[in-house]
Amino acid sequence: MAKTAQVVVVGAGIIGCAVAYELARRGARVRVVDRRAVGQGATQASAGVLAPFLSAHEGRPLVELGARSLAMFDEFVARVVEDSGAPVQYARGGTLEVALADAAMSGLRATARACAAHDIRCDLLGATDVRRVEKQLSDRVAGGLLVHSHGFVGAVELAGALQRAAGAYGVTFTSSTAAARVTRRRGGLRVELAGDSIACDRVVLAAGSWSGQVEVDGAPATPVRPVRGQILHLGWPASRLSRVIWSAECYLVPWSDGSVLAGATIEDVGFDERATVNGVQHLLAMTREIVPEAGAAWFRAVRVGLRPATPDELPVVGPSASLPGLVYATGHYRNGILLAPLTAEIVAGLVLEEDDDPALGVMTPSRFGKF
Repeated sequence: MAKTAQVVVVGAGIIGCAVAYELARRGARVRVVDRRAVGQGATQASAGVLAPFLSAHEGRPLVELGARSLAMFDEFVARVVEDSGAPVQYARGGTLEVALADAAMSGLRATARACAAHDIRCDLLGATDVRRVEKQLSDRVAGGLLVHSHGFVGAVELAGALQRAAGAYGVTFTSSTAAARVTRRRGGLRVELAGDSIACDRVVLAAGSWSGQVEVDGAPATPVRPVRGQILHLGWPASRLSRVIWSAECYLVPWSDGSVLAGATIEDVGFDERATVNGVQHLLAMTREIVPEAGAAWFRAVRVGLRPATPDELPVVGPSASLPGLVYATGHYRNGILLAPLTAEIVAGLVLEEDDDPALGVMTPSRFGKF
């Protein structure tokens, strides 16, 4: 018997799982297909930092998208935990962005002014006060900006909980099966797999860095390229960090078990998922520059993910102009975790209600041509 579904989601990363969960919650019959198990692509190499206002002074559309999605996170995580019965590490203790030189303080001041203009609570701290907030900081730190509404979420835990929550609503997940092509069929669409296919009414393309490898009838390849990110999971020798610490070169995320995630490199090397000596050395050097005691840390893991970047670093979210019934949800680059709740809500509205959200204006696939 031919496989069928109302909606096929291509991609089982954080975006694909969030979209599938939201669609199923609204009553859709959903299948998810991916070449890998849930959350084993870019998601497993994400620190899950939720910090849209770090670049507030730039006034980019991405800041507005991130702020809107961050406002959804408390309810989003609570609902996923309830529906899945699985715990998810989630903290909103703020982020501390540090400046390693007096000259870098000007950027923090600009961000503080932009935050204040939008009623975002933050504290601009000098060299003395910043060490009262985080005692382990290097003597090189000239100051910092504490943004209170920021935080982080366990990305792998969240993906797993989304899978369980979606499964409770009847979503079927199929791994080790990459979608090769999305084509028209009478009355709908067809997703062609290796030696198999699924007939459906709608398709959501959420394959991350591999989105451009899925052929779409009548459309050019999705303009997404992989950018390698390496991240370290470290056993931590000193007292626990109080919150996420961010610098121009790296970030440190403290987990509840006392360990720390340190990341991340940004490497345009194609589909190469190998951890490298240079990447690890760079992260260690930048970590020690912020917190010297990190030199006594020990390795728990090195993780590598390919983040899906677009030419303008904004996601590609919206309906296809070439293939009716296809909706794109890809290209989130380093903001997939942060933008998951908003993307899921927008895509579910498009797929089930043909609801146009204002955010689609900046994320539309049509900005790159007829997709």
